[in-house]
Amino acid sequence: MAEEERIVIDEKILGGKPVIKGTRIPVYVIVEMVANGLSIKDVLKEYPELSEEDVKAALRYAASLLKRETYYEISSR
Repeated sequence: MAEEERIVIDEKILGGKPVIKGTRIPVYVIVEMVANGLSIKDVLKEYPELSEEDVKAALRYAASLLKRETYYEISSR
């Protein structure tokens, strides 16, 4: 299942933040947990309603956003 099928953006759920489908668990929470050193198994212990594929989809989703991100330099005067 692709991240498009696992990640939902709905303005009625957490103000439109991306969440794992069928939950109110935001993608950013999963990414933050992994960034802070937790393993996928640790994340699943904290959120047993998630699957390993949910966690991987959250990480892929975050990576895809960063890949498309564009920065513009603003000169200071």
